[in-house]
Order: sequence, then C-alpha cells, then structure tokens
Amino acid sequence: MAQTKSTCCYCGVGCGVIIEHEAGRITGVRGDPDHPANFGRLCTKGSTLHLSAAPDTLANRALYPELRPHRDAPRARVSWDEALDTAAQRFAQIITEHGPDAVAVYGAGQLLTEDYYVFNKLVKGLIGTNNLDTNSRLCMSSAVAGYKLSLGSDAPPCSYTDFQHADSIFISGSNAAFAHPIAFRRIEDARKAKPEQKLVVIDPRRTDTAEAADLHLALLPGTDIALYNAMLHVMLWEGWVNRDYIEAHTEGFDALKRLVREYSPAMAASICGLNKADIEEAARLFATAPATLSLYCQGLNQYSFGTHNNSALINLHLATGQIGRPGAGPFSLTGQPNAMGGREVGGLSNLLSAHRDMANPAHRAEVAALWGVDAVPDKPGKSAVELFQALKSGEVKAVWIACTNPAQSMPDQPLIHEALRQAEFVIVQEAFAHTETCVYADLLLPATTWGEKEGSVTNSDRTISRVRPAVAAPGEARNDWAIAADFARRLGARLGKAELAERMFAYTTPEEVWNEHRESTRGRDLDITGLSYALLESDGPQQWPFPTGAAQGRVRLYEDGVYPTPSGKARFVATEYKITAESPNARYPLHLNTGRLRDQWHGMSRTGQVARLYSHESEPLLHMHKADMERRQLADGDLVRVKSKRGSVVLKVLESGTVRPGQCFVPMHWGGNTMGGEGVNTLLPAAFDPYSKQPELKHAAVQVEKFKASQSLVALRRSETDADGNLHPNPQALMQRLRQWLPQFEYASLTLAGRNNPVVVLKAQANEMPAEVLEALDRELALDDPTRVLSYQDSRRSVAKRALVEGDSLSAVRLAGETRAAEWLTDMMVQGHSAAAVRPWLLAPLTQPPAGQSARGKVICNCFDIAEDTIRAAFQSGESLELLQARTKCGTNCGSCVPELKRIQGSCKN
Repeated sequence: MAQTKSTCCYCGVGCGVIIEHEAGRITGVRGDPDHPANFGRLCTKGSTLHLSAAPDTLANRALYPELRPHRDAPRARVSWDEALDTAAQRFAQIITEHGPDAVAVYGAGQLLTEDYYVFNKLVKGLIGTNNLDTNSRLCMSSAVAGYKLSLGSDAPPCSYTDFQHADSIFISGSNAAFAHPIAFRRIEDARKAKPEQKLVVIDPRRTDTAEAADLHLALLPGTDIALYNAMLHVMLWEGWVNRDYIEAHTEGFDALKRLVREYSPAMAASICGLNKADIEEAARLFATAPATLSLYCQGLNQYSFGTHNNSALINLHLATGQIGRPGAGPFSLTGQPNAMGGREVGGLSNLLSAHRDMANPAHRAEVAALWGVDAVPDKPGKSAVELFQALKSGEVKAVWIACTNPAQSMPDQPLIHEALRQAEFVIVQEAFAHTETCVYADLLLPATTWGEKEGSVTNSDRTISRVRPAVAAPGEARNDWAIAADFARRLGARLGKAELAERMFAYTTPEEVWNEHRESTRGRDLDITGLSYALLESDGPQQWPFPTGAAQGRVRLYEDGVYPTPSGKARFVATEYKITAESPNARYPLHLNTGRLRDQWHGMSRTGQVARLYSHESEPLLHMHKADMERRQLADGDLVRVKSKRGSVVLKVLESGTVRPGQCFVPMHWGGNTMGGEGVNTLLPAAFDPYSKQPELKHAAVQVEKFKASQSLVALRRSETDADGNLHPNPQALMQRLRQWLPQFEYASLTLAGRNNPVVVLKAQANEMPAEVLEALDRELALDDPTRVLSYQDSRRSVAKRALVEGDSLSAVRLAGETRAAEWLTDMMVQGHSAAAVRPWLLAPLTQPPAGQSARGKVICNCFDIAEDTIRAAFQSGESLELLQARTKCGTNCGSCVPELKRIQGSCKN
C-alpha cells in the first residue's frame, strides 16, 4: 500500500493528511503527525475523506465533457476539443458584441492557489474585465476588508501557536468546536496545560463551543458592534487602555473615543440582550489579561456591516496593545481550505495579485508588466450577489462557475435560480455532476478533486502546504488550472490575441504557475520568494512572509508595531451599531440564525456522500426554543413551514436549549438535493456589506407555522457490500434517481443512514400521494415484483406498504399513508439485524419493534459509532467519562464529540 502526503479539503485549519492508496484507489486517510496545523489529528469530516472517494461515489462524478445544443435539450458527451472550442467561441462572440464585462467567472475557496492564479490572469489579464469573484465572498471578504481597513493589509497577524500563549481567548461568531474542530482541540489542550486561561464565547446560541466557555455572551444577532463599543467604554472608564501603544502605533483614537462614550454597558445591555455585569467582566478579561487572542468567523463576517464588526473587535486589540505579541491579536478563522490562497493571488473582483489594490495605478501597472499586457482594468468587477443580479438582468451574458455550487450556497435562492435560467451560456467546471448548479450547465467540464490534484494551499495562519495527488483522475477529468489555461489559448485566438495568449498561458505544470505567483509577491507584505516546491517538499509547510534569504517564515506579524499603511500606524475605525438587514416584526417575528453542523460541510457535495456523516443530525431540522414551540403548539418532529420575504421551506422542528426565545437556527448545508424546494438559503437576504460586498447569510426575519399534510411517505433501501468492496445497489446512483421526485413534495428529505452498508432514506409529506410516484419509487427500490415483496393495502385510508426481505435481511421498505414504524425499521436496516423475528410485524403501525429492542438514537461519536443511549446509560449508572472512553473509545480519536459527551454527563448528574 502506497502513502502520499497532502492536505484536507475542508475548513481553513489546513490539516495535513496521509492518503493511503492501492491499485489506483484511495483506501484510507489519517492525519499527518508532522504537519504543524494538526500534528496527526483529523475531525470526523477529514477522517472520512477516503469514503468520499469510494467506488460508489463515481456515480456522482463528472467524468466527461458534456454539452447541450440548446437550453431544452439534454447534455451529451463531447470531446475536450469540442467543449473548449465551443466555450471559446461563445465567450468570444459575447465579448466582441457586448464587451468584456458581459462575461464573468465565479470560483471557490476550494480551488488550489495555482488554479486561482490562472483564472485571475485569464479574466483580468486576457479578457480585460474584473468580473472574477468566488464563494470566498460569502465567508471571508469582511475579514479581508476589516484587516485592510484597520491594519492596512489582509494579513492575519497570529498563529496557531498563539493558542498556548494566550491568557484570555475570545471566540466571537464561531462555533469552532463544529466548524474548526482541530483548532478547537488545540485550544482545549492549551487550557489543560494552562488552567488559568480564560475562554469567552460571544454567540447568540449556546453552542458546543459556548458550553466550554468561562463566560458566554449570548447576544442578540447582529449586535456585536454595540458590545465591543461598550467594552471599550469600560476599558476607558477603568483606565485599562494602553495609551503608550495607542500614541506610538495607531491613529484615529480620538474619534472612536468620542463615539464609544455613548455606549455605556447599560445601553449595550439593552441593545444586545445581555447582562450589564457580563459586559463589564468581558472587558476586564480582555484588557487586563497579559495576552488576549480573539478568534472569529462567519458570525462576524456574514452581516451587511460585517467589515465594521471586524474593525470593532480589532479596535479592542489596538486600544489595549493586545497585538503583535505571543498569544495576542485578532485571528480570523478561514472558512475554506484555500480562501487565503485565493486572496493572495487577487481572486476577488476588487483585488489584484499579491495584495495589490485595484484602485492604485502603480499596482495595476506592476500586474500588467508581470503578465505582459498593456493594462489591467481599474473598475471593480461584479461581486457574488451583484454578478447574479447582472445575470438576471442580462448585463452579464455568460458565466463560468468553477468548483462551487451557487444554486445551493448563495442567499436569496429564487434570485440565483432565475439568474441561471436567464443567462445565455453557463459553464460549470465541477468534480461532482450531481450539484444543484450542474442542472443549469450548458457545458459541463469534469475537474479533478481531492486526492487527484497537485498544487498548494494556504491556511488560516498563513501556512503554505503542498497538495499532492495520490491517484489518477477518473474518466477525462482535468486539473482546474489546466482547463483554464487551455481555454485561454483558444479564446485568445478568437479575440485576435493568439500570440499573447500562447505566451501568457504556456504552463505545462502547476509548479510553473506557482513560480510566477511567487515572483508576483516579491517585495510585498506576503513575500514568498524564498520558498519553492522543493523546499516545501523537503522542509514541510511554511508560513509567509518568507522572502529570499529567510531561514523561516514569520510566526506573527506587527511585532515591531509598524503597519502597512501610509503612516505606518494601525487605524482605529469609528464603528456605529447598525441593525440587521431584516428585523423581526409582527409578520416575521423570529430571528433566524444559520451555521454549520459538526459532520457536514458547505453544500454537502462531498460529505453528503458518506452515510455515517448523517448520524449526528440525520435530516434538515429547525432548532427552536421550547417557549416558541409551545406558543405554536409544536412538538419535536412536527413539520413546520419557515417563511421569509423571499420564500419558504418545510422541515421538521427540534426543541433546542441552544437558542433563546424569539430565535431559531437552521444549518446552512441543506439544498435542493436533500430537501423539497431550493434549500434553506431561500430564506436569506441578498443584502450585503458596502465595503466587503459580503451578503448577510447569518440572519433573516422569519415566521414559523405548523405544516399539515394528509399523506406521509417513507422509503428505505439498504445497500450490501460485495467481495470487491462495491455497494449494490449503488446508493449514490439511487439518490440521484430519487432526486427527481423531491419537487413533487413541499416537505421532503433525502439522506443516508448507517455506515458500511448505507441505507438511502427518503421522507416526504403531501396532501396527495400520486400513484405514479409510488409506482416509480417501487421500481427504484426493487419493490415492484409482487411475488417477492410483502405488501399491505388499505385503499379506504390511503395506506399502502411494501417490504423486501432478502435472505435474512430487510432490504427495502416503502410506507405510504402511515409511517409510525419508520424509525425502528431504519435502525434495523442500519444495524443489519435479522428480520426473522419481526417479519410478521414489518408493515404494522408500531412505533417500537415487537421484539422489545429500541432504536439506538443519535450517534454521538462517529469515529467509533457510539450512540447517545449507550452514553447516557453509562453516565446514569455512575460511570465516569474516563471509564466510558476507556471502554468504548468514544471521544478518543478526533475529539469532535467531547463537548457533547461532557454536556450529556452534566445532564445525567442533574
């Protein structure tokens, strides 16, 4: 068995992985003990990466270029030459007739740095438009704008090593225990080694991260600026500011000081819904600790004032001198594996390579000289929301979407879907052909993905790592940078720039691309001219800056108090509290907050293929406070319609102690592939920050009401593993065929259950269950042969049930009209229990299996498949956490479930 070092492709922690592979297949993955980000640890998502590359997932892969002659025709396989010639011809025609701003590229923070660089050069250098944006706009652009506004450059000043040096850690707007679990494990280690270290969590919800805190500030959504201004008010009143640092290294403090005089703790307490004493205590912990570190993510960024959220927090660091020292500084946690790399090469519509400013003529001239073009455009391009608005209006005619899924991830999904329908030509460059966006592709280009790519990525603390391929790409999939370069040469010929395009895109390897990117950083704040592929290979990952002649990268920035601003000083930003883009009112009375699940990632195009990653939260759920549920006469599991100004979704409700009354929470992962409608982002507004252009994906005002439907449906199909490790039927192929039926229902959920032998689970409710739908489902589930199946029919009550038992196992079930047995039947199929003892009861209306066993409940530890019932029984019998872990191993691998284990333990003591 061969082994290849690479990196994880999920969050921005940038964990190193060792990929195990044999005979062209990825067979396993484990953490790289030598990587400075994770030292061998992986979260549940990273530790199952190999399962997302299992043979059955090929059913979801884009393997060959596909083209359709017109919008109403299906796509058909074509050669790469025909695909790229068609793309070049269509783009050239539009550019010639309407100008370069009539086309656009929309990419992703999952692209490698080399991919990003080539796309950036193609759009801004060859085509001559700045219409290049990426999904980093949705997660990190406010952090970028905040750093630039306050500190002068998009450069996170801290390092993961600062966790162990900090005396106070503030986590703001981040459920790091779920979204950045390996970073959170390092914080837990730091707290064990340094028991006096304080953890303050600022989050509307009582998340797993908040559960671990010494102080949790459960502020109302979007009130962060009022809180930070009040904390600074307290610091000024108590004399806790560092006036020497302010005088020597900052500017603009007087204006901010005048502003925050109005933000007394009492005033902020009324705005934020907090206790005045807690605000004062937070100010004390922040200002008086020898070293204070703040970590923040989407809870600050994804607001229409996200840039000022960032700057208001950075103001506290500057005012107290808590920056540029071990354990001190503002540290944005990157949401994607290479959002940092994309920022470095200028991969947004308002950026240029190597942190150059688009508005600076000298910077534009430098980029033009590097690329060998006369000029690069000076007008900022369309940001993400603006781009899709322009597609809808016809201002932009064609779009190239690479490695992202806007038909699931963007806010205001009705706008996005209409924009894609209105576009004249849509190219989707994707590894996974089953995404919601691929439906709109006139041209589908198959791309490589994790385990197949070569290049580099940069993580949250500026560490550059090599990405290495372990296996060959399937079918005719190509690397993203190579596709873009090939297209560029063909487009150049059609635009009369053949010689220029051949010279600009003469790359044959990703290293050639990276070397050019490296040269673009010479003399810049992120100078990496001292690095090379060879050095990264021999010495491992390195932090930037790493200029020529350096022996190592810089662990933290601004230690000398000098900032990359015209004056050399950091800038205080006077930040006024503003209300959210939408406020609750009589019609939409509830705050809706969004966020991540522990075991899923983004739109689930990869994690959604792994059955065990559904075990912790198995379907789309609205988390709601008990009081709000009682007011609406709701119980756990009831269906509710959640409605905003843009549209609605129907999903189940879950009573939750994590949210306050008047608030509810829904995970952001669920789209049209897994539920009825266009997904949860239908609810979110397209309003965006004027500085960062980042949309307010964190919050909406909604109404919640009980949804009633007279007919219910549950369909289950178990897959078996053969001797070669293949699954029959292929669960991914089956899910893809079942997706066509989701639009038939206002409520629908299509997910997986189990582990090695996954069960496809379809749930739906409607006022009418068409017979043709049931017949089609029966064919897909192998329930259409009356001689092989058990069946029950009660036409008077519209109840119809079927079950297939093969050998001793229950293989398939379809329940329509009455579905009370769905839970235990699913659990029986997942566990592979014998059907012999319960065969007469398989179609009975029983909520519990007749043999006396009960369903296991939610899986808490995915690594070792330990369910909540087992854990709770152990604690109730008096077993300690340590003994439970020794006996079952739960929480001893990735550690992602440890916060929940502790919470269950606490509840069992009460």
